This record gives sequence, structure tokens and C-alpha cells, in this order.
Amino acid sequence: MEFDIRVEDYLDDKLQSTTDFDHLDTLLNSVEHQRSQLQLQLDNATKELEEARRSSAERQAALAAQIDEFQKLQQSIDVRLKIVAASDAPDEAIRRLEQPMKQLHKVDLAHRYLLLLQHVQELRNAARAHLPQSPKAALEPYTELKQLSLRLRELQGAADGAAVHLVAHVESVAEALWDEMKKTMWSELEVLLKKRGWPNVDPESEVDDEWIQCFEKLVDLQVPEVLYSPTLVTLLPMDVMAQIFVKEFRFHFLSDKPTSNPQGINAHCFPWLLSLLDKWEIFFRENFSPVLAAKFGQTEVSNKMVYMDPGCAFIASMLPVMREKVNVTMAEAVKDPAFLSSLLGQLMTFDDNIRSGYSYDGGDPENGWEGLTGEVLNTHFRTWLEAEKKFALERFNGIMTSSDARKIDYDFAVAGKTKPTFAAVRVADLLRSVTTQYERLRRFSHKLRFLIDIQLAILDDYHDHLKGTLEAYQTMTSTVGRAFVGVTKEQLAALEGTGALETLCKVYGSADHIINALHDWSNEEFFVTLWEQLQTRAKANEDQSNLAGGMSYDHVKDRISSVVGTEDDTGVLFDETISAYTMRRKRAQEFLTQVLIQNQKKAFAAYLKRPQWSTISDEPTSGEAYYQLAPTAELGEPLAVLKRDLDFLSHALGTAVFRRIWREALEELNNMLWSDVLMANKFAASGAAQFRRDVDAISSVVERYIPDGSIALESIKEALHLLNLPVEAPEENSNTMTLKNAVDRVFTDNTEAKRVLEELEIESLSPPHARQILQRRVENAE
Repeated sequence: MEFDIRVEDYLDDKLQSTTDFDHLDTLLNSVEHQRSQLQLQLDNATKELEEARRSSAERQAALAAQIDEFQKLQQSIDVRLKIVAASDAPDEAIRRLEQPMKQLHKVDLAHRYLLLLQHVQELRNAARAHLPQSPKAALEPYTELKQLSLRLRELQGAADGAAVHLVAHVESVAEALWDEMKKTMWSELEVLLKKRGWPNVDPESEVDDEWIQCFEKLVDLQVPEVLYSPTLVTLLPMDVMAQIFVKEFRFHFLSDKPTSNPQGINAHCFPWLLSLLDKWEIFFRENFSPVLAAKFGQTEVSNKMVYMDPGCAFIASMLPVMREKVNVTMAEAVKDPAFLSSLLGQLMTFDDNIRSGYSYDGGDPENGWEGLTGEVLNTHFRTWLEAEKKFALERFNGIMTSSDARKIDYDFAVAGKTKPTFAAVRVADLLRSVTTQYERLRRFSHKLRFLIDIQLAILDDYHDHLKGTLEAYQTMTSTVGRAFVGVTKEQLAALEGTGALETLCKVYGSADHIINALHDWSNEEFFVTLWEQLQTRAKANEDQSNLAGGMSYDHVKDRISSVVGTEDDTGVLFDETISAYTMRRKRAQEFLTQVLIQNQKKAFAAYLKRPQWSTISDEPTSGEAYYQLAPTAELGEPLAVLKRDLDFLSHALGTAVFRRIWREALEELNNMLWSDVLMANKFAASGAAQFRRDVDAISSVVERYIPDGSIALESIKEALHLLNLPVEAPEENSNTMTLKNAVDRVFTDNTEAKRVLEELEIESLSPPHARQILQRRVENAE
């Protein structure tokens, strides 16, 4: 039906008018042609479909055949596996072949060994063939042999130590070849030196070209060794030229000659080598510097003076024999602590001369040469430290037991400065000498050990001495102490007069001297650097149990400063020690003030009980008249004690602490005169004038030793000015304020009282004080 509709639509489209019937034949032909083409396409498609079906059937048949074949093969394998599993023939065959295979492997390995040994011998012969004419060419086979030796050693480690004899043989051949090469070149230069008469040549002369060329050959031979060696390598040509001096050194200092005596190393041995270096330094530099510059100037060792400076290279060649001499000497020195101490100082001086005089760096431009001292201390530091500690403590004990140790050294400083004891001065000098013993050491742990084990130990001992002195003083001066401990009459007698002041001044002056010395040292470059190194190490060190030299972080922190290892940059090496001595100094100052106050109370006891203040006298009591009065008789002893104490302390203490102590003591005296005299008595005009005269006498004594020191008595002096107002105004000055006028105004109100005080130029008194004082006059008793 659908087809019919499409045909109908087609015909309607082609036959739309009657004229279209004229072309009906053409239309039928066209349709027939299209039908033929469609039929052809249908036939082709049918043919291709049949071929595809046939090809698919063939592939399926082939695949089925392969599957059958695989299954047959699998069955065959399974059968064979069963037969093999049931048979002992393979294992037997393997066992029979095992031994021959091992033998074959050994033969193969032996063959390879022989080939390797043959190659080693060829390399050795090749290197020999180039000497002495061409050291550079000889280095090529030698370098290959050396690399082979290193590679074998590396492979041996991975192979659990196999081929021990082979590796050892190759290494020994390489080492023997190197020694042989050096010996060959050594002999060539040695022959030349004999021809030139070395060392009997002019130190200022120039060497000839042949000499320089021979020198250069030996350097060429060593270039790889120098560049790749992790340790210092002495230059072969320098060793050759130095051998005559080494022999001479041995003859003089390593034989049975008198100059070989270990005790004479500083007198003979060190000067001999230094003079030798001075003699030949310029000769080597002028003649061989260009060669070394050409060989090493553009390499990674160009910053090492031992390879760039012939003078330093010569030192490097001479140091081994000097090291031998030092070791021999040290073997004797460790048996004699005194000799050991002096030897280490002499050795450090020798090292410093080598470093500073010849710019010798020992092949380490960053850290510098550690010196022979550093090498010796690697073994003998603990022995030396104990010896120095023993000497230092013996000297300290000697200082403390000397007859004048506890005496004040009044000549130590000018007037106005605190005077220490002789012991304090000598202890500080001892500590300074200890510093000179170790300040040239290069290892941080060694320096820190000296600081803590010797210097801080001595400081602790001296601190304990000062602390013990204060404790003994406190025991003798306290009721409880005398009751429980017991004090002899001689001990009490020693504190009479200025005895107590002297005892305390010794402690104060000694502590002050040590504190000032420690502050000064803390600002010195050596101790500042040591502190910075300690801080850096403490911050970076993760092992708190070993900060330096076997000392833990806590131990170092407790002995030196609480800020060790923190970000606080205000600390110094002597923080803890300074703090301890400051406590002793402060305590001594407090005791000094107490002694002065106690002395004043004892001395003024009779004066405070004087009953005549209210007695009316016929003597004139005008404003000027009181100066004409003599001090009260009972004031004689207090003035004498005051003068005695002032005089003693003015010589023993510095100006600042002297004024500070006396200000506190005089303030206490001011309070005592105020409460026990002024407020405890009634005063007639004559008594007030006498009291004023007495206070002026006290002020006069104070001013003689302490300019403006009597300002501590200002309140009592102003009180006496108010107390001494006249009953009647003098005829020559009728405007003078009288006692009655002052009383009337002061008791009016506070405002009027303040005006009175201002008119009298009194600044330290208040209106209530003024009323109390005016009531002390008998005229105002009511």
C-alpha cells in the first residue's frame, strides 16, 4: 500500500499536464535504467554477503583446529610432567653436573683474575716507562690503576668482603708504584741539588731553569694527589729540599746531644726552626711562587697557602720532624706538671709565631692551623687541665693564708675609690693569669673547661670565704648567735672601735673589686667571643647532655648564666658569679649601715638623757649668740665616734657608697634627735640655742667629710630654727619674727602656718610639725 502511494506520488509529479504524455517514452527509459542499476547493486551485495559467510566459517574451523591442537599439547605436557615427577633422573643429573660447574666457574674466575693482574702490571709498566722524563704522562696509567684499586675496594664491600687477596694486591701495587714514582722523581731532584751545592747557596740568589723544571716535574706528579686528598699533602720538591734540614734537626734535637734535652726545647729547638724559616723564606718565594701559582692558581686549592706559598710549603715539610720532637718532649712533660704547664705556653707561642709570621694555615683557610698545641691537647688536655687547676688552687690557698691577705690595700686606688683587700687584688690577678694560659686555645670546649673548672671554681671558693666572714660576723653580733655558737672575748674585742667597720669593709671592698673585674672582663673581646660561641652552640645543640667538653647544658647554665641558650642577649659569661658577689656586697653594705647606727646609739646614750634643756639661763640667746656657745659636754664622745667612723670609711670606701651609707645612718640620727631629744623635752631659750649649737657641731663634722652631707639632718636643723625664735625682736631688726607671733599665726590655721614656714624658709616641716615644735618651748607650755 505504501509502495502504491509512492508510485502515485511519482506519477503525479511527472505527469502534471497533457504535454507530459509526449515524453512518456523518455520517462519509461529512465525508470528502466534506474531499475537496472538497483538490480546490479543488489546482486553485488548478495555476493559479498555469501563471501563473508564463507570466510567466517573458515575462521571458525581454523580456531577449532587450534583449540584441539592446544588441548592435545596440554595433555602431552601433563603426561610428561607426571613422568618427570615420578623419575629421579633430573636430580641425579644436576648433582652430577654441580661439581664440574663449580670447577668451571673457578677456572673462569681465575682467568678473569689473571687478566686483571695482567692489566695491573701493564699499567705499572706504562707508568714506569714515562719516568723521569714525563711525570704527567706517567700519571695517566697510575691514575687508572688507582681508580681500579678504589673501585675494587668499593665492590668488595658490596660483595661481603670477597676477593681479599686480589684487592689487597692491587692496592699494594698502586701504593708501591706511587712510592716508586716519587722516589724516581725525588732522586732526580736530589742529584740536581747535589750538583748545585744545596743548601750552600746564597739565600738571595735565583735558581736556574733546570732547577725550576725539575721542581715543576715533581709538582706535576703531585697535582692529582693535592687536588683530591682530604688531608694536607706536603709538596714533594719541598720535602727533597727540606731533607737536609730535617737531618740536621735530628742531629741536634733528636739525639744524645745536650741540645736534645726536653727542658731546652724552647731555648734551642723552637728558635732554630724559626731562624731557619726566616733565612730561606724569601728564597723559596722568589724562585718557586710562579710554579705553584701556575699549577694551583685556578684550582679549588688556590686559597690554601700551603700550596700557593713556597714558604708555607717549606714549613709543612719541616713540621713532621718538629711534631716528633714535641711528642718526645710531651712524654717527659706529663711526668712533671710544672714543665708541662710551661711547655704548653711555649708551644702556643711557637704556633702563634708560625701563624702570624708566615701566614701558615695548615691547609685549612677557614679555621686556620690548629697548631702543634691542638694536636698535643687532643691527647693530653685533661692532664694539662688538672695540672693547671692544681697550680691555680695552690696559689689561691697561698694567697688566702698570707699574712696580709685580710688587710685592706689602701694604696690600690686613689681617694674616693673603694679599697679591696690584698687577697681580692691577688685573686683577681690570679684569675687574669689563668686567662692568659688558655685564651690562645682554639677549641671552644677547652676554653670553656678552663673557665668553669678553674676560674669559676676559684671564684666560688673566694665567694664562700666572703660569705663565711659575713656569717661569722652576724653570729658574733647577734644575741642568738652568741648564745648558741659561743664567742670568745678576743673575737668581741676585735669588733670594738672601727673593728666591725673594718671587717665589713674588707668584705664589701673585696666583693666590689671582684664584681668590677668581672664586668670589665665581660666586655673584653675574648670573653665576648666566648659568650657568643656558647650561645650559638647552646641554641643549635640537640644533645643537652653534652653541650661542650662532656658538660651538660644544665651544668653550664647553672655555672655561667640562666640565659644560656635563650634569645636574651643581655647575658655575660659571669652572670651567676656576679649575682652571688653582688648579694655579698649588698649584705655587707647593710651591715655597715647597721654598725653606724648602733655606734651612734651607744655614743649618744648619755647625750639623750641630758636634763638641762629647760633650764633658764641668763646667757644671751639672740640669733647670733648660739654660735658662741660651746657644744654640750655630753656631745664630746658622739662627735669623736662620728669623726672616727667618718674618717675610717672615707679611706676605705668609694665616694658613692660612702655617701649612701652615711645618708641612711644620718637619717637615723636625725630621727633619733627628733624623737629622743626634741620631742622628749621642753626647751628654754638657752636650751634651744644649746641644742641648735650641738646639731651644728654634728653638721660641721659631717660636712668636713661629706660635702652637703648634713642635708640628711635638714629636718632637725629646720626644726631648731623654728624652736629658736626669739621671745622679743632685737632692736636692730624689729621685723624679726618672734616666738609669740609665730605661735599665734601657726595655731590659726594651716594656711597661715604655711606662710610662717615660707617666711622662715623652712621647707621640710609641715604645719602639724611646726605646732609640735613650738609647743616644746617652755614659754608655750600651756
